[in-house]
Amino acid sequence: TMGGLIPYKNAKALWAYYLGIFSLIPCIGVPLGIAALVLGVKGLKYAELHPEAKGKGHSWTGIILGGLCALAYTLLIAIPLMMGALN
Repeated sequence: TMGGLIPYKNAKALWAYYLGIFSLIPCIGVPLGIAALVLGVKGLKYAELHPEAKGKGHSWTGIILGGLCALAYTLLIAIPLMMGALN
């Protein structure tokens, strides 16, 4: 019954989804966000080539959450460092 909701045939999309969710954790958000972004793109390409595998929604969730978290946490680290360098 869960076969329609969980893309078990598209592991990259599933991993992208989980890594995107866990990239919300502040201390590990940057590496998990980057990994979610990369796996999300690969999962999306796989879903395009193999429509029976599904997983586009999971891939997009990984791409969006992973990209936003990686960018946000990088900026939260970089901006104070740059402000300190200006003083």
